[in-house]
Amino acid sequence: MNEKILIVEDDFDIQSILKNYLEDAGYQLVFAADGVEGIARFNEKISLVILDIMLPKIDGFGVCEVIRSKSDVPIIILTALADEKNQLMGYAGKIDDYIPKPFSAKILLCKMEAILRRRRASDGGEELFYKNLKMDLTGHHVFCDGTEVILTQKEFELLKIMLENKGKVFTRQMLLDRIWGIDAYVEERIVDSHLKNLRKKLSGNYIKTIRGVGYRIDEEK
Repeated sequence: MNEKILIVEDDFDIQSILKNYLEDAGYQLVFAADGVEGIARFNEKISLVILDIMLPKIDGFGVCEVIRSKSDVPIIILTALADEKNQLMGYAGKIDDYIPKPFSAKILLCKMEAILRRRRASDGGEELFYKNLKMDLTGHHVFCDGTEVILTQKEFELLKIMLENKGKVFTRQMLLDRIWGIDAYVEERIVDSHLKNLRKKLSGNYIKTIRGVGYRIDEEK
């Protein structure tokens, strides 16, 4: 599941930073450089909005108001305005988080994923399918040919992130950041160990090693 993120930001340097980091994390991105374009580009396929306040044509609060009039999609304000008044105005507009600039792209990603994880849980059960595999994300079950396979938490998270991003190559560092956390002090090779165990349990060649790069689950043909 490649979730689509709308980024309404007029600073092209920040657009570039977000593009490089969030695309590497597996997200599809839609950009808008002013408030009018941001409203026009929003639709029901957008999973989350990252929104600046100081925008041309219509400011971020105005964009937020329009989006909130028709959707409860998660909204994160990303802005240089760090004062209490603007933060309170943002939360009054029913945003989900407020991040002042300068910002950490890693922290932004962690906050996005926490918001989206809660969103998926509140939407009810969710399942992923791939060939003869089935993942029940709500019940935390994995089935192979109809038989349940018992995975550890990390194995489950590894399989989930790769099934949600079929066709995307993940480096060890990307998997460490997404699953172990950005502040975890663990060896990169721990990823290899968990993937080796996961492959044995699934009894199938689902996870490909891309030599010198990382790992991938191919898209179904």
